Amino acid sequence: METPALLDTGLMAAPPLDRDDAAALFDLPRAASDCRIVVAMSGGVDSSVVAALAHASGAEVIGITLQLYDYGAATGRKGACCAGDDIRDARAVADRLGIAHYVFDHESAFREDVVEQFADEYLAGRTPVPCIRCNMGPKFTDLFRMARELGADCLATGHYVRRVMGADGVELHRAFDPARDQSYFLYGTTEAQLEYLRFPLGGMPKPQVRALAEAAGLRNAAKPDSQDICFVPDGNYAKIVTKVRPEGAAPGAIVHAATGAVLGEHKGIVHFTVGQRKGLEIGGQPEPLYVIGLDAASREVRIGPKRMLAVHAARITETNRIGPLPDAPLTVKVRSLAKPVPVTLEGDLGGGAAVTIRFATPEFGVAPGQAAVIYAGERVIGGGWIDSTEKVEA
Repeated sequence: METPALLDTGLMAAPPLDRDDAAALFDLPRAASDCRIVVAMSGGVDSSVVAALAHASGAEVIGITLQLYDYGAATGRKGACCAGDDIRDARAVADRLGIAHYVFDHESAFREDVVEQFADEYLAGRTPVPCIRCNMGPKFTDLFRMARELGADCLATGHYVRRVMGADGVELHRAFDPARDQSYFLYGTTEAQLEYLRFPLGGMPKPQVRALAEAAGLRNAAKPDSQDICFVPDGNYAKIVTKVRPEGAAPGAIVHAATGAVLGEHKGIVHFTVGQRKGLEIGGQPEPLYVIGLDAASREVRIGPKRMLAVHAARITETNRIGPLPDAPLTVKVRSLAKPVPVTLEGDLGGGAAVTIRFATPEFGVAPGQAAVIYAGERVIGGGWIDSTEKVEA
């Protein structure tokens, strides 16, 4: 869908939220005045602008906030989603717009499905991506059920991705603004979910979103973006893991991956991820050393020179595919901030099947537990969880 002309011009001082242009962003099945839109409201500026645009369209709007994990309130840190301050911000925006707003307590489900799995993955020597698990669980599965129970025509979120109608049906594409693109975190979206979802911010740069927030008089127009995982707002992952799973603090050996020599001792494998260089505290080596692998059973952190990080291929599991596989070159991102690199697939992507992705040139720092997200140009094809890798140098 093309971005409406009103929203093509970058920053705007204080524009009116035109009804027709706002309605076009939601691709509604009939006149907006006859529709109901449920908006997932985190309390941040992005989802608040989505609520304002939905309201401006003339549709009936209901905001829903999931109370997931109130760690922000405990640390006194602003900007972490799902904390107490954010719920109050979401409610204030709903009051400003004059829309209904509901808060649902999902802390126990979030802890079990996201936080505890996050800790277990670290204990297993893997590098988890809890934001994807959250999108695949509480954020979409539960919100979908609620939105449908409320009779909504669609569920709208503040994610920076684009929903595009292609020749074979609805497709998921990267955001217009590459600096804001969140497609990596949404590869697990099913086709049925994508039919129902709307992402009205996918065609906008962030400054424009803030300008719209100012125009709508939203109290959080200048609110800082959250930079961390919501339940780890201070960035100290190991503290959270050892709080949930105290055994994560068990010490072990730091071993050279090539020679087997013990070079030191660590205070728990939860402090390390594949590709890490800092924090090893190993001196006197002839070249820089990196974490090459983690052995959870023996609690060994295996380190070596950068060349030992190179891999030919990776096996991914629990795969999802969005739409048909195109007859076009494919690329893959193995980390959220990684550059897409050329890849070929061995196996049938989707339906949870295991697939091997083979890199055109050796790739470095591919960590089990992370997601591998596959693209054809701007379109998200799907992806899966990295289970294992084939190293260039054993």
